Amino acid sequence: MRRKAGRSSCRQRLSLATALLASLGASSVVAQPYVGDVITVAFDFCPAGWLPFNGQLLPIGEHETLFQLIGTTYGGDGQETFALPLGHAVMTADRKALMQCIATYGVFPSPS
Repeated sequence: MRRKAGRSSCRQRLSLATALLASLGASSVVAQPYVGDVITVAFDFCPAGWLPFNGQLLPIGEHETLFQLIGTTYGGDGQETFALPLGHAVMTADRKALMQCIATYGVFPSPS
């Protein structure tokens, strides 16, 4: 039969994990997203470097890297504009909307 870990054992593990993460430094823990990554957040705005995932047209000149990845798959004329995909509403259990965002900066993904 497995013995339950006591509070002091859990605290020791948490302290060890915290120390390990701190020793790595913030830049090692939080990596840059891939351009085109999609996240869902529990607040009503997209963080800097991310745009709402709602089908809007974007100027190619301002978002060349993202255009290289998705092209006109979701719309746009391919000369001056391209469109982001239209995300479906994501709701919490208590019917509150979550925001979907797409990364406009970061690492350019390469196929494996």
